[in-house]
Amino acid sequence: MLAALSIRDIVLIDRLELALDRGLCTLTGETGAGKSILLDALGLAIGARADSGLVGQGVEQGSVTAVFDLPASHPARAILRDNGLDADGDLILRRVQTRDGRSRAFVNDQPVSIAMLRQLGDELVEIHGQHDERGLLDASGHRAILDAFGGLEGKVADARRLHAAAAEARAALAEHEALLARAKAEQDYLTHVVGELDELQPQPGEETALAEERTLMMHAEKIAADLIEADEALSGDGGLDARLNVALRRLARVAEQAGGRLDASIAALERTLNEAAEARERIADAMRAMEFDPARLEKAETRLFALRAAGRKHNVAVDDLAALADKLRGQLAEIEGGEAKLAALAKAADAAGAAYAAHARALSAERQKAAAKLDKEVAKELRPLKLDKAQFKTQVDVLPEAQGGPEGIDRVSFLVSTNPGAPFGPLIKIASGGELSRFVLALKVALASRGSAPTLIFDEVDAGVGGAVAEAVGVRLAELAGAVQVIVVTHSPQVAARAEHHFRISKGATNGSGGGAKSGRLATRIETLDAGERREEIARMLAGATVTDEARAAADRLIGSRP
Repeated sequence: MLAALSIRDIVLIDRLELALDRGLCTLTGETGAGKSILLDALGLAIGARADSGLVGQGVEQGSVTAVFDLPASHPARAILRDNGLDADGDLILRRVQTRDGRSRAFVNDQPVSIAMLRQLGDELVEIHGQHDERGLLDASGHRAILDAFGGLEGKVADARRLHAAAAEARAALAEHEALLARAKAEQDYLTHVVGELDELQPQPGEETALAEERTLMMHAEKIAADLIEADEALSGDGGLDARLNVALRRLARVAEQAGGRLDASIAALERTLNEAAEARERIADAMRAMEFDPARLEKAETRLFALRAAGRKHNVAVDDLAALADKLRGQLAEIEGGEAKLAALAKAADAAGAAYAAHARALSAERQKAAAKLDKEVAKELRPLKLDKAQFKTQVDVLPEAQGGPEGIDRVSFLVSTNPGAPFGPLIKIASGGELSRFVLALKVALASRGSAPTLIFDEVDAGVGGAVAEAVGVRLAELAGAVQVIVVTHSPQVAARAEHHFRISKGATNGSGGGAKSGRLATRIETLDAGERREEIARMLAGATVTDEARAAADRLIGSRP
C-alpha cells in the first residue's frame, strides 16, 4: 500500500507530508482546492510523463516522494532484485522535476530510468479517472485481468512453456533444413575435394620434413666435397690418423722406461684415435646419405609443391589438410544421415506444436467460461450504479493456432453497450466520463483483489450521481477497500461517510511574515480530519457554504450507517 506521500514545490503545493493507511481513504475539498494537483504529483512519482509546468512558481525544481509498504512476495520486489536494487524494507520512489524540463528518478535513493520507475508504478498503483487510459481501460491488459479473475495463471505459465518448446523445436528443424540444403548443394564439390585429399594423403609435419630434405638435396654436392676433404684430413698417409699412430707407437716404445709417466698421454692418444675412427664412420654415413640423386630431389619437390598447392587452394595451412579432409568427410556423412535426422526433428516439431495447440485450445475454453462468469459478476454491479440499461461483455476472440503466442490463442477485450440495441464497443470509447468511472468500479468490485495493484485511486468516481447511486458507489468502494487500499477523490458525502480515513484539501495564502518569493501566495494544504472535523466536512458537503444543524444531523446519519 501507499504509506506516505511527500511533495515539495509542485504547482500550489509548497510542502506537503501525507501519511496514509489501509482501507478506504477519501480526499474532499472545494472545487479548485488542489485535489488534481495531488494526483498529478503522485503520477509523477510512479513514472508519469515529465511536465515542467508542475514546478511551483519561484523555484527551479519540485520533487515527489512516495513510500510503499509491501509484502515480501510482491512482484515489485522481484523487479528490484532483477535490477540489482535493495528489495528489503519500504519501497521509496522519488522523482525530481526541474523547470527546464529535465527529470530524474530514484528508487531507494538509487538513480534509475524513468521506464523502470513506470514499471514499478504499474505494479503499485492503479489510477482510475475520467481521462485515465491505463489499467482496466488498456485493452492490452484485459487478457491478463481475465486470467487473474479465472485463476488461470498456472495454465498460462504452461502455455508459455509449451509455446517456447514448440518455437525451439521449429527453430532446430529450420536450422537443420538449411544446413542440409547447403550441404546437398555442395555434395558434388565435397565428394571431389575429399577424393583429392584422400589421394594426396597429407600428413601433419610432412611439409617441414620435405622442405628440409629438399634443402639438403639442393646443397648435396657442395656438402659432399667438404665431407671428402674432412675424411682425407683424418685418414691417409698425411692424415691425422697416421700422425697419431706414429706418436702412439713411439710413446709405447719408451713407456716402460718412463716409469708410468707416459701412461696418461698414451691413454689420451688412444681415446683420440677411437674418436677419430668414429668421426670417419659418421662422415662415411653422411656421404652415403648425401649422395646426390636427381630423381629423389624431384620426387621430394613434386610432393612438397603438391601439398602447398592444396593448402593454397583450400586456404588452410598444409599441416591442416588432413583435418580438413576429416571435416569434409563428416559433412558428407551428415548428408547421408541428414534425412533421418530431418525426419526426427520434423516429428519432434509436430509433437511440440500439437502439445501447445491442445493446451491453447483448453486454455481458450477456460477463458470463455471465466468471461461468462465475469460478465455475470459485473452485471450484478451495474444496476445499483445507475447503469441498469448498460451491458458489459468480455469478448474472447479465438485466433488461428498459427497466430498463437506465449499466452495462447485468445484476444480478450472488455466491451460495453450503454443503451439497449446499441452496438458494443471499447469501454473507453463508448462510456461517458461518469459512466466510465462507474464501469471501472463495477469491474474492480467483480475482480476484487485478483490481479489488482495494492493501491487503487478513483478520481471522482461518483461524478454526476447522487442519492442512492452515490450511496451504492460508497458501499462498493468500502467493499473493495477490504481487499486493497482505496483512495477516492470525491464530492459525494455518501462516499466520504464510508471512509475509514478522511483528508480535506484546501487552498489558502501562505504566511507572508517570513518574506521571500513564496510568502503571501496561494498554496494547497491537506489535513487529516478527526471525528468532529469529519462530521463538519460531510455536513458542508451536504449543505454548501452554510452548515446547518440539519446538515450535521444528516452527516451523523450517513456516518452512522457505515458498518
